[in-house]
Amino acid sequence: MATHKSAIKRNRQSIVRTTRNVHVRSTMRTLVKNVRAAVAEKDKEAATAALEKAIPYIDKTASKGVIHKATASRKIGRLVKLVNTLA
Repeated sequence: MATHKSAIKRNRQSIVRTTRNVHVRSTMRTLVKNVRAAVAEKDKEAATAALEKAIPYIDKTASKGVIHKATASRKIGRLVKLVNTLA
């Protein structure tokens, strides 16, 4: 366990940031899952609507540093490609 003042603060900050990151990552995964579920049901309107909600959130997740920007780009690209198969 941390004993000096700066290490105690660092530990406290780490706990807060980890909690925030878990929430952001979990929400992103839920939004991605909603897009995939709509595609599985072959509902183009619902899939497009879910995709429009997911893309900005994935970008925001990358800008917060929770995921890498290349990972965000890859996720978005794959989701768009998946939704476009419903044409």
